[in-house]
Amino acid sequence: MAKGRFDVELTYGAENDLELIHAYLAEHRSTEDADALLDEFLGVIESLESFPLQGPVPRELDALGIREFRQLLLRQYRGIYRVAGAKVFILVIADGRREFQTLLERRLLGQ
Repeated sequence: MAKGRFDVELTYGAENDLELIHAYLAEHRSTEDADALLDEFLGVIESLESFPLQGPVPRELDALGIREFRQLLLRQYRGIYRVAGAKVFILVIADGRREFQTLLERRLLGQ
């Protein structure tokens, strides 16, 4: 694993994903649950500053021979990210029960 200090950035899409997940949980469960999940996400994301290669390559992309993306797993959620130099870009955060192949093709590969 790479060591050192990396800058971690959430893209607009990932930031929007987090806001939508938070809003959904706040409405359908409780604000406390939504806030707790957000705190967990931020902790896992922060860990990428020191260990950016900790996550595995998403299986949907690996099957296509695309290995420059990695993923974080938290509860049923998946966060897809890419390391570029000394930066980590969080690109997608979504419920892992979704049909990820189409989501990743659309959001990461522009198809």
